[in-house]
Amino acid sequence: EPTMIQLCGFAISNYYNKVKIALLEKGIAFEEVLVRTPITDPAHLSHSPMGKVPYIVTPQGAISESQAILEYLESLQPSPALVPADAFAAAKVRELCVYMDLHLELVGRELYGMALFGAPALSEGNQARVKKQLDKSIPAFKTLAKFSPYVAGDQFTMADCAAFSALPVLGMVTKIVYGQDLLEAHGVDYKPYMKQLAERPSVQRVIADRRAMQVAMQAAAKG
Repeated sequence: EPTMIQLCGFAISNYYNKVKIALLEKGIAFEEVLVRTPITDPAHLSHSPMGKVPYIVTPQGAISESQAILEYLESLQPSPALVPADAFAAAKVRELCVYMDLHLELVGRELYGMALFGAPALSEGNQARVKKQLDKSIPAFKTLAKFSPYVAGDQFTMADCAAFSALPVLGMVTKIVYGQDLLEAHGVDYKPYMKQLAERPSVQRVIADRRAMQVAMQAAAKG
């Protein structure tokens, strides 16, 4: 087993970057291990039984699911805190994480194939179904999100790690598929917030590493 945490996955994955920002913010030593999906290798599947990234490998064993990993990191090294000390404020941060992961990112994910990866378009019925769900969940998220200046209020939290991974891609794919960024259409003014997040060294590192991997993949595709 590793002596330091291994972050397994790849730099283009949203949820990988959600975890990577938390590791960098906390200053926890980690090494990155490139694992691509779909995972078929039995050793990797034993670490992530759903075959998804990211997962981490710790001296005690592996943990999958980004939110569970963030909670582990919070317990492992409480400072700097990515959840407030106050029980209610902490619950509001976790609530936002669920809204972004489950009600925004997971719903919008159905559009990624057609919008980003050249997959066949979803049927008009399925496109309409996804839009109907987002037209409900985006206003719900908007009632909880503060952006003052961070998504949960005045301190950087794990909800910001989730927002970095969920919001920009959702805006991008809805603009491609529906002709409008549905976040902006519902009055979620997230772009100034994203600009501000991009001033953090952790986020700068994640953006740079993601761009490097995109460039490498484009070069490989050209052969």
